[in-house]
Amino acid sequence: MSLIGAPVIRTDAVAKVRGESIYGVDYVVPGMLHGCLLRSPVPAGMITRLDTSAAAAMPGVHAVCTSADQPDTRAGWVLCEQRMFATGRVRYEGEPVAVVVADSPKQAAAAIAAIDLEIDEAPGVDLASAMAEDPETPLVHPEWKSYQPVAGPEMDHPRRRNVAAEMTSEPEGVEALFAEAALVVEDQLVSDRQYQAYIEPKSAVALFAEGRYTVHTAVQYPFNVRDRVAQFLGVRSSDVRVIGHTIGGAFGGKLDAALEPIAAFMAQQTGRPVRLVNNRTEDLLTCPSRENAVVRIRTALDAEGNMIARELLCDMDNGAYSAESIWLASIPLHLAKGVYQVGPTRVVSRLHYTNTAPTGAFRGVGGTYLYAAVERHMDSIADALGVDRRNYRLDHLLVDGDTLLNGQVLDDASVLGEAFDRLEEIAPWAEVNASKGPYQGVGLGGCLWLTNPMPGQATVKANEDGTISVITSATDNGSGAVTMGITQIVADEFGVDPTDIHITAPDTDVTGYDAGSQGSRTTHIVGRAARDASLEVKRQLADVAAGMLEANPTDLEFTNGTVGVVGAPGSRVSLAEVAAAGTWTVGPIAATGSYTTPPVEFDPGCANGLLFPTMPTLTYHAHMAVVEVDPVTGEVTVQRYVVVQDVGRVINPTGVRGQIQGGVAQGIGHTLYESLRIKDCRYLERTLETYRLPLAVDIPTVELITLEHPDSEGPHGAKGVGEPPISLVSAVVANAVSDATGSPVERIPITPEDVLDALDRR
Repeated sequence: MSLIGAPVIRTDAVAKVRGESIYGVDYVVPGMLHGCLLRSPVPAGMITRLDTSAAAAMPGVHAVCTSADQPDTRAGWVLCEQRMFATGRVRYEGEPVAVVVADSPKQAAAAIAAIDLEIDEAPGVDLASAMAEDPETPLVHPEWKSYQPVAGPEMDHPRRRNVAAEMTSEPEGVEALFAEAALVVEDQLVSDRQYQAYIEPKSAVALFAEGRYTVHTAVQYPFNVRDRVAQFLGVRSSDVRVIGHTIGGAFGGKLDAALEPIAAFMAQQTGRPVRLVNNRTEDLLTCPSRENAVVRIRTALDAEGNMIARELLCDMDNGAYSAESIWLASIPLHLAKGVYQVGPTRVVSRLHYTNTAPTGAFRGVGGTYLYAAVERHMDSIADALGVDRRNYRLDHLLVDGDTLLNGQVLDDASVLGEAFDRLEEIAPWAEVNASKGPYQGVGLGGCLWLTNPMPGQATVKANEDGTISVITSATDNGSGAVTMGITQIVADEFGVDPTDIHITAPDTDVTGYDAGSQGSRTTHIVGRAARDASLEVKRQLADVAAGMLEANPTDLEFTNGTVGVVGAPGSRVSLAEVAAAGTWTVGPIAATGSYTTPPVEFDPGCANGLLFPTMPTLTYHAHMAVVEVDPVTGEVTVQRYVVVQDVGRVINPTGVRGQIQGGVAQGIGHTLYESLRIKDCRYLERTLETYRLPLAVDIPTVELITLEHPDSEGPHGAKGVGEPPISLVSAVVANAVSDATGSPVERIPITPEDVLDALDRR
């Protein structure tokens, strides 16, 4: 029986439940020292005094380092702009200013308190002041012109002053169409920051020996961390080894380096292993959270209600330094139409430097607030036209052959229609609306989402005892993509129990390059590489077994840990016997598979500054939410949530359900509860006590329908699963709240005060 589609228990479940898993924050080595960081207490200003002499003289202290000691380098994922320690100027609260390494964490913290730091505080730049682009607004980076792209000067992107990146698409005729429109509908949505709120704070243990750095950490993208450490230290990437450990959650927040470069630097300075660990407040204040953003959207309609033109302006808060956000500034172009037929569309996306913590990737990058803006706008249009919200969407839904604004042709967009049809089966629109109470509302919407591309590799090895090893840098940050997806794909090929599949921890010295656990890519990319490698190993094993069984290799099958002739149950040998025989006759049996998503055709002239040009391996989705608002407290209760999701092929239904339920839970948190509010460039929420996460009682059980439209390149047709479920939650919940209150939602999260104000306007 095939394991593909079976609800197999994840192979790390028992160890995690028993507390046996070694997370990054648990990792220790003998003789290690403990580091503690002095972080800027203010968002902006010039360092006027930094005296570490008292700290250096304290008991147990081995070293104190500041910008005066760091290599003369700048680092960055896309743009080299960041120093290891604040140099002269501080740009956000929490920016590292100095580090102390001591025998114990207590001694290190005491020495940090002894450092004499004086900063001439300056007014900070927030998103509102950055958006104004007033020439009098201070520059977060006065030296911005000197920053060089990682890929070289010829790969620079549009940027200026406090604009870290700009993407513009200016098709002809948009203004003329607005001028002749029968109706123009305008909306705005403001979205706050969201903290990834993973259980395990960031940490790193680093060693330096024989001219090389070894870093132990729990990250989503070990090779990216390797490269960033090398940038900061001014060494070759091959001089840095990153070893991955079990991750206690990440959701995009652990894609890039954080403490690792400083730990590595201090290991070199002291000649001892060095450990750094964030406390929760440090982690929250410095996390690369989901960016806050302002989206303004307007659509021109003709007399029949067709959307003949659109303009979408998106301003995103980059924080003080850029990571992958420079790429993410391209996302608005791909989502500006939503999943609907819209005429020429002008899109301007700007990523602004501010004196706040750098923002970064969070599950559903940009999609949460962009789809909220677009789908909220679709409701506004339908209301302005006096037509049914669902029918208007269906009348303008994308179909096969339609294109995105980048010119990318959608040859399978009809899946959207199927998704809405299946949604209707489980939650009939007319019935759900007819059953609404006075303070209840219903919202729905559709979206498309990519499966992240980039390279991945896996080496599969047949062990002499009949087990199978998979050597890969793929990481599992809780999704089960490794412990279910890749495991089941390989186990299915060899006909063995999933417990007989052993997958290595990432190690950049040993494992092939992988672009990390991000954007739902692991099962699709590394699963494909692992399956290709498995097929080659099976071929080698079949050649050996054919000699043992005096059979043709093409007549053999792999089942229940054995190899035998199809239709001849008495003619079988164990996989262990075959692997052992192969080792001593033809040599150890292993193979490597590599895969990266093929390029997608698009129109390079569609936009200026489009660094993330396409949406590969698309999936299609429809969601519905039913909410009730409390007219006394303003609280919103999500009473029902329905998801129809295209997954390509279900590898493990339990894993798929878990990812969809989890994505919806995080989306509800973003929409109704969670927010890193900023005042005077400082976060108001500074602990998990004040950062309001939803509880289990706040989240309904998701009603789920999976659509299987296999991708020809994916393993067994699998596409991405983990990221898309969050993308529509804010959209449909906001539409449902608007339906319940009779007033449009203009801000996320939707607070009780917002609800009460909306009810007062009824």
